[in-house]
Amino acid sequence: MTILNETYTLPHGVEIPKLGLGTWFIDDDKAAEAVRAAVEIGYRNIDTAQAYGNERGVGEGARTAGVPRDELFVSTKLAAEIKEYDQAVASIDGSLDKLGTEYIDLMLIHSPQPWDDFRGGDYAKGNREAWRALEEAHRAGKIRAIGVSNFQQRDLDNLLQDATVVPHVNQLLVHAGNTPSELLDYCESKEILVEAYSPIAHGAILDNAEVRAMAEKYGMSVPQLCIRYTLQLGTVSLPKTSNPDHMRSNAEVDFEISGDDMDALRGLRDVDYGEHSAFPVYSGK
Repeated sequence: MTILNETYTLPHGVEIPKLGLGTWFIDDDKAAEAVRAAVEIGYRNIDTAQAYGNERGVGEGARTAGVPRDELFVSTKLAAEIKEYDQAVASIDGSLDKLGTEYIDLMLIHSPQPWDDFRGGDYAKGNREAWRALEEAHRAGKIRAIGVSNFQQRDLDNLLQDATVVPHVNQLLVHAGNTPSELLDYCESKEILVEAYSPIAHGAILDNAEVRAMAEKYGMSVPQLCIRYTLQLGTVSLPKTSNPDHMRSNAEVDFEISGDDMDALRGLRDVDYGEHSAFPVYSGK
């Protein structure tokens, strides 16, 4: 599981592990146990968010995992509804308090729009206000790296009008069947590292016959193939699970997908998220 020892280096020198643990849908009272299990396996990158409602548990897990704090990379996200400077300042301090840590390794604006208006109205000014709060917390040493999530090119361009710090990260829905190639290229051109959330398509990819056949060819499971795909795209991969067996297998991705197979996976379209299409990020907006 050498992937757990590999990192990317952000433009300002901060290192971020290439494989992380996503904690969406892990209840707060179970999050500490999941984080401790992941750290024991070798994970050092733990991703949460204010919207997940489990920052307290994630922080407890990080504090009680038995490794020095500076060996862990803990990320969280500013709630998508916060589009005002003073609210953002208070919310950043709220995350620090809930996590119970002196600093956060990475904090993101969770979405350019509130969830009930995802891909809807114009929140350009509000995003710049929230970004200003993150920049100040970054300068103060409260946050080691700052970024965004679900931001399209126009959203990034809006921030860059006034930004003193180019977002270090853009966390996006990236998986076989949903590869936003133009946006990935744009982020690379700005030295913005992309993190891939839901690399297994929230489970929707598991029944894809083409992907299953390709995984069998490599002697791997579908999740392993999909995680490897996002890593070879040059992204941080953030599969979410509370199951230690899945954590282990998700990290057993020390193989190489051929160029032709990468092209085939990049060209896949039309993943059916089923009941999960109710979530804005899967709704196709």
